[in-house]
Amino acid sequence: MPGRDRNDDFETAGTQPVRKERERDDRTGRSAAAARIAQQSTWVDLQVRRAMERGAFDDLPGQGKPIEDLGVEHDPDWWVKKLVERENIALLPPAIALRKEDAELHDRLDDITAESEVRRELDDFNRRVVETRRQLQGGPPVVTPTRDVDAEVAAWRERRTARIEAQRATLAATRPAPSTRSWWSRWRSR
Repeated sequence: MPGRDRNDDFETAGTQPVRKERERDDRTGRSAAAARIAQQSTWVDLQVRRAMERGAFDDLPGQGKPIEDLGVEHDPDWWVKKLVERENIALLPPAIALRKEDAELHDRLDDITAESEVRRELDDFNRRVVETRRQLQGGPPVVTPTRDVDAEVAAWRERRTARIEAQRATLAATRPAPSTRSWWSRWRSR
């Protein structure tokens, strides 16, 4: 009784292993796997041709433009450079990064609505300034001053109050004037 060996390519008949014949296509004489591979490439070409006829590739970004960096020598760090460019990542020395953050601090604080969050943000900024001063890494010196938390919170409150008042004034200017007629006369005129 022939049984299956561990290798599926062989059948055991008695004691002599005999190589079983692979499935073959009757028309071509090739194996079925080779025929499927050949048909797959024509199927893919057919799908691409149909998509082109439907116009699926008409509005792709970069259509009609040359491919960027084509013909340039290969750079193994191309993906890092593209990521930095795409995500707008700035890799600055800590002293320069703190100066930039110091210049943008008022705008960032104005986006915060709670005083406790403003205090937390200022404490974090001061902590990073002091921490950067203690580290002796190369680069420009840290000249960014720490911020007085109470003074900054008071300035934040003033800016916030001025913003709210400006919004109220704009809203009051855009509202229509209230009607001077009584509710009874308005109801009767319906």
